[in-house]
Amino acid sequence: MKFKKYITILLVGILVTSCSDFLEPSPSSATGTEEYYTTIEELETALIGAYDAMQGVSSYDKDANHGVQYEYYITEMRSGNTATKIADPDDFSDAGQFESFDVLPTNGFVANYYASFYRVIFRANVVLENLGNVSEDTSALEAEAKFIRGYAYFNLVRLFGDIPLVDHVLLPSETTTQFTRVDKNIIYDLIISDLETAVAGLDNSYKTRASKAAAQGLLAKAYLTIDEPQYLQAQLLCEDIINSGEFSLVDFYDVFYTEGNSEVIYAIGYESLNESQKFSAQFMNSVGRSSGLNYATYDLVNDLNEFGGEIRAENSFRQDPNHLTSIRYQCAKYFPDGDDGGTSNPHIFETSPNPELAGNDWIVLRYADILLLHVEAIMAGGNQTSSAAALASFQEVRNRAGLTDPVTEITLDDLVMERRVELAFENHRLFDIIRLGVAESILTEYAEANGFGFTSTDLLLPMPQNEVNLSKGIMNQNPGY
Repeated sequence: MKFKKYITILLVGILVTSCSDFLEPSPSSATGTEEYYTTIEELETALIGAYDAMQGVSSYDKDANHGVQYEYYITEMRSGNTATKIADPDDFSDAGQFESFDVLPTNGFVANYYASFYRVIFRANVVLENLGNVSEDTSALEAEAKFIRGYAYFNLVRLFGDIPLVDHVLLPSETTTQFTRVDKNIIYDLIISDLETAVAGLDNSYKTRASKAAAQGLLAKAYLTIDEPQYLQAQLLCEDIINSGEFSLVDFYDVFYTEGNSEVIYAIGYESLNESQKFSAQFMNSVGRSSGLNYATYDLVNDLNEFGGEIRAENSFRQDPNHLTSIRYQCAKYFPDGDDGGTSNPHIFETSPNPELAGNDWIVLRYADILLLHVEAIMAGGNQTSSAAALASFQEVRNRAGLTDPVTEITLDDLVMERRVELAFENHRLFDIIRLGVAESILTEYAEANGFGFTSTDLLLPMPQNEVNLSKGIMNQNPGY
């Protein structure tokens, strides 16, 4: 389902220059929550506003809320998977900092993502705070709002570490809460609680709205990410999704170009024109003023060719046909409104006449990810497994890629590589290698090979400097920045 942008009544005048601009409601510029949210329909409108904040604004306005559309900068470019050609010196000069691990606290993309996702949290909190205003059953709305809040906090805590905990709409008197960083374990407690509520209160009716399986998948990842991983709980959640019979692998190309397919568990929906996104056009060359971003690194291309299998390689990247000075490789999973050209000429990756009006949904969670998480949960922090259940899940992913030789043992290195070649360009790699405990070794080797300067403090982003400044000493900066 795609969402119409009819929620401007929620947050008129909100900017993303600081989280202080949106963590508390402004009675002078928006309808008060007690006045407006008095029916199920009005709460539904507010809920859609939270999804809309995830989508973000498709524009080159640096001060707009870009939601998930800037995520590839701060995740995939910091994982060794992608790099940028050159950035527009006026508007995109911050882009080149990520691949070389030279991110500054003043980086605009970091500040935008931080502010954007606290806006998502604010909108979810608005819904949750007004559930008691209506007499009808609001349990499904509560479950969706908590899924949204849990998802937003899960991304933020993995990127920044200790962060402010805002679990309600702040009052004007709560001037320090928005800048007070709390221990990440407290954030994870809220994430787990929110996702447990979502699991209990949702079904699998939607692909581009919260669902039970989406909540189960995120909760499994959270259990695997916390300092003391809960492997059995994660395994059982994955097995519940697997055994539900509601999801299955599809042709690898169709995962990305047939929206709402049986492999997709949760995606952020976009439409051409009315609710488009620009990030997939930015992955290309000669399209718009910010083109040539998020190229596949040679390191990734080599791994896809050697370990990914022909099916995944040909559907994950292609050589940029318009880059004439050197060989560069584009992400082939998200060509804007891509079309395979029909049965006579499949997989040519044609795009829409105006690629900047892209309608590609952004897949957050899919079934192949769950199968590999299932392996990880069974491995339980060890270096290998020969478990029949783990082998079955691992083999299913590889069979779809055309790698049908039977696997009899899975090592940690095998799992790390399989997740890389299966989920390349999907913003999972950085989180994966951190969660699996191999990030420092992998990124140190990658940095040394490319003349970059990586240290362990680069695993977290800097807190946005504007937030630190506005806090007047309340918010401290992350080490290394």
